[in-house]
Amino acid sequence: MIELRNVSKQYDGVNVVDNVSLTIEKGKITSFIGPNGAGKSTLLSVVSRLLKRDGGEVLIDGTPLEDWDSTQLARRISILKQSNQINMRLTIRELVSFGRFPYCQGNLGLEDWAAVDAAIEYMELTDIQHKYLHQLSGGQRQRAYIAMVIAQDTDYILLDEPLNNLDMRHAVEIMKTLSSLVQDLGKTVVIVIHDINFASCYSDSIVVMDEGRIACAGGPECIIDQSVLSNIYQLDFHIENVNNNRICVYY
Repeated sequence: MIELRNVSKQYDGVNVVDNVSLTIEKGKITSFIGPNGAGKSTLLSVVSRLLKRDGGEVLIDGTPLEDWDSTQLARRISILKQSNQINMRLTIRELVSFGRFPYCQGNLGLEDWAAVDAAIEYMELTDIQHKYLHQLSGGQRQRAYIAMVIAQDTDYILLDEPLNNLDMRHAVEIMKTLSSLVQDLGKTVVIVIHDINFASCYSDSIVVMDEGRIACAGGPECIIDQSVLSNIYQLDFHIENVNNNRICVYY
């Protein structure tokens, strides 16, 4: 599991992440929701060691984050940031192969290529795998980056707004894919997401952040609540129960 103990991160003297303590359980989907600027993306970067925290502790399976060897950490945690553009002329297949770097340092063997093929098939990109990234739609490109993360084959998968640029069908397919990674392969998925209804339908746990702090955390049955969400988003919410899922209606 991932443990956060009084974690903080500052920019220009302002706490963007403010004394956050949280346990993220293994084998589940945990979604972070909240307004823009709440600290969600920054927290993911701190957990993955992309950003250095200013205070507190992060432990991965009981080991402090700073004690992990970089290669071993890259085999345990993968992250896909919002700004994930690579300025190189690459095909989908070449991009996805980057996910195998922690295992082979660029010298891919049969096992590595098998993982690449499986990830490409998982994201339904087989027919276009030899297309260059600049030839793709935004949705296709986003699915290619997610395939790269899947090929990395880590226990923990951290995704920052992975539904960006996706139409409704592909957004649903990606959420179903993430759910299958958890249920079938035992992965742990941590996702920053703005669509509250996707969070409600696919998450085991939802963490609500506001102004750098955790406002509340729990299962969808607790978080997808009119009083909780209205207070955070300053909007009127109506909650409906649809096929045992709590769905938010807001305008």
